Amino acid sequence: MNNFKHVIATRKNVTVTFLGGSITYNPGWRQMVCKYLTDRFPNTDFHFIAAGIPSLGSLPHAFRLQRDILDSGKIDLMFIEAAVNDRVNHTDSITQVRALEGIVRHAKRSNPYMDLIMMAFADPYKTSDYNQGLIPPEIANHQMVAEHYNLLFINLGKEVRDKINNKEFSWEGDFKDIHPAPFGQQLYFENIKSLLNACLDGKTKKTIKPSLPKPLDKANFEHGSYYNISNARYNFGWSIDNNWKPTDGLGTRAGFVNVPVLSSVTPGSALSLPFNGTAVGIAIISGSDAGIISYRVDDGPENMVDLYTEWSSMLHLPWYLLLGSNLKPGNHVLTITINQLKNKNSKGNACRIVNFLVNKQ
Repeated sequence: MNNFKHVIATRKNVTVTFLGGSITYNPGWRQMVCKYLTDRFPNTDFHFIAAGIPSLGSLPHAFRLQRDILDSGKIDLMFIEAAVNDRVNHTDSITQVRALEGIVRHAKRSNPYMDLIMMAFADPYKTSDYNQGLIPPEIANHQMVAEHYNLLFINLGKEVRDKINNKEFSWEGDFKDIHPAPFGQQLYFENIKSLLNACLDGKTKKTIKPSLPKPLDKANFEHGSYYNISNARYNFGWSIDNNWKPTDGLGTRAGFVNVPVLSSVTPGSALSLPFNGTAVGIAIISGSDAGIISYRVDDGPENMVDLYTEWSSMLHLPWYLLLGSNLKPGNHVLTITINQLKNKNSKGNACRIVNFLVNKQ
């Protein structure tokens, strides 16, 4: 973390950001890290950006990075966590690597001197994998990207599993769940503090502008960003509600309520999205009436995807879907149609789009 040390030594204003899901959003380790830094460096004016949004993993992070973090200015240190939601959201391994690598390359292009710390938090799936002699794929992917770009990586999933097996504490009695009790939040912080102490102690060396290595996957989402819903062309059934909010009493997530939403509940209604890039997708709100869409890119095969999730009956969930990737650079058209079919648990056929996702070229 020599670059971060040098910034603290030479500048008064320093920006630290936290990119993650609910474990980053919730009170706990993040606030402890902020206090640690302000206490250790009392003469530094820290600007902390809390960019945790519950339910979101690496794919959403790659496309929201620009708006939610980089548009705020020059970032000096970024914490990244996605491993828990990548598992529960069933994000495939190739997409994980493309997203994580895209985050790193996008961040480094914005500020080559930025230091990044990748973290993999604990969940029962990772404990089970380790107990079977397996390396959880999310952790393997985080570690592979971190090693390729010479980044710091904290494997808290393995640490928690090892301590549980050593009878130091129990998941049920002390950790509680994937959103850790105060005990778990403190454990996370103590590990992060140990890393920070090891990195920040000692003499600061002269900074060297690092160069980006060749990508692990050329189809990574280095140029991912939101693409406004106003760019879509649509027929009957579709409309934009500039201040959408649910009418069924279900909960919402900050940033996905009282915002413009392009939506339709009418089977057969269609939209098209001209775009330039190598990947495309949608960021939707998946509630109790989420439907099924048919989609294709250009003249490719038509596919279907169910927008209803296992949590949709309880919450209008932010949900990100990749509808095309590793496309030939250039202009394309995404077509989406509301399908007649719907999930047996859904109350309707709704598709509510907050943002399109485009990896521009």
